[in-house]
Amino acid sequence: MAALRSFLLLITLLLASLSVSASEWSLNDAAGVRYTASGLHGRWVLINFWAPWCPSCIEETPELNAAKKNTQNLQVIGVAVMYKNRREVTEMAKSQAVSYPVVFGDEDTASDFGGMQGLPTSFLYAPTGKLQGKHAGPLTRNEIEQAIEGKGSALFAR
Repeated sequence: MAALRSFLLLITLLLASLSVSASEWSLNDAAGVRYTASGLHGRWVLINFWAPWCPSCIEETPELNAAKKNTQNLQVIGVAVMYKNRREVTEMAKSQAVSYPVVFGDEDTASDFGGMQGLPTSFLYAPTGKLQGKHAGPLTRNEIEQAIEGKGSALFAR
């Protein structure tokens, strides 16, 4: 019985630490600028995991650019994963005229946010810093704007 209680306590502590790490994230972009959950408090934040070889990710990029441009209180951060080298990421970002910060990440970075269910995968945070949910698959500017307005919350599952 004591072993079971110890095991349950350990699981509870692990789950608590996962939720803290997801809400207290920190990312450094390619230019060395650091973005944190607390530093972006008061803004909507869309963390988008993508790969330079992923057609859906590349097709989604203009939509993310448009959402960032047309939504005043939105910060988009692209996290590149599963790439061969950093040059591949920077060349793709340049060719797509990415207007938001790009972070060199990996699968561990994605697991810090709750994992990916495919590419692209996006996490939307409210201005309070609370995770609104995540979405697997490409997003449009309209879908992002609707989620921010509270009209498309079903798009982002918890």
